[in-house]
Amino acid sequence: MAAYMIVDNEITDPEGFREYQKRVGSTLESYGGKFLVRGEKYEILEGDWHLHQLILLEFPSVEQARRWYQSDEYAPVKDIRLKTAHTQAILVQGIS
Repeated sequence: MAAYMIVDNEITDPEGFREYQKRVGSTLESYGGKFLVRGEKYEILEGDWHLHQLILLEFPSVEQARRWYQSDEYAPVKDIRLKTAHTQAILVQGIS
């Protein structure tokens, strides 16, 4: 069953974060991950959202998403993100 990672990045170092953006895509491929949404343009229809940069990733399963997030391939890239952005992230299982 598909899983989705929903992320909001508040970028604190735009130049450093560009390096993260260049490198993150290649770490997703072997885990079946792909970007569905990646951007700063959105429209709030209801609620009190305070988004910065909304990202939506899709994975084949929750397990694959966790494997990617904890992988050796992603670790150095994640370190870049941790230094260049404040991130909120959740992982949710899709429905069949």
